[in-house]
Amino acid sequence: MDKKKFVIDSLNESSRTKINILNNCMDDILKAVDLLSNAFRDGKKLLLCGNGGSAADCQHIATELVIRLSHNIDRPALPAISLTTDSSNLTAGANDIGYENVFKRSVEGLGNEGDVLLAISTSGNSQNIVKATETAKSKKMKTIGFLGGTGGKLKPLVDLSIIIPTSNVQRIQEGHITVAHIICELVEDELYGKPL
Repeated sequence: MDKKKFVIDSLNESSRTKINILNNCMDDILKAVDLLSNAFRDGKKLLLCGNGGSAADCQHIATELVIRLSHNIDRPALPAISLTTDSSNLTAGANDIGYENVFKRSVEGLGNEGDVLLAISTSGNSQNIVKATETAKSKKMKTIGFLGGTGGKLKPLVDLSIIIPTSNVQRIQEGHITVAHIICELVEDELYGKPL
C-alpha cells in the first residue's frame, strides 16, 4: 500500500463527504436543532444509543450537552444520557434478555413522552437500535436518526433522519460527530446565547 497516497485519498474523501453533508443535510440539521432546543425548553431529556464507534459518539455528544461545548457560553447542564456507558446494564441485558433488547429496555425505563432519542447507526439496520427506536415511538418520544448510506431500516422509523451521504463507514462516523458538534453549538446558542 502506498501510505502517502492513502492519507491523501482519505483526507480528500473526508472533505468531499463534508461538502456533500452541506449540500444534502442542511435542512435536517436545522430541524434537529429546533427539535432538541424545544425539547430542552420543555424540560425534556435526550437519550442516545449506538454500537461500537457510534456508542462512543453517544458518550461524546451527551458530554457536550451536559458539560458544555462552547466555552464562550455560560450555561446550566442540559439533560442528556448516553445509554452506552453502563457496563453492568449492558452486560446484564445482553445475558438475560438478549443484546438486541438492551437499549429498548433502557428506553422503556428512562424515556418519557416528549423526550428525544438519538439513534446512531452507520447502516441504519442495527437490531438493538431499531428496537430502541420502536420503543421510543410507542412512548411518544421524538426520534432522530444519525444514519449513513441509504438510511436502512431506521430511516422510515425515525421522525427525523440525518443521513451522511456515503457508504464508507469511517466517513459516516466522521460525518456524525461533525454534525453533532454543529447541532450542540447551535442548541447552546439558541438556548443560552446572548442576543447581539
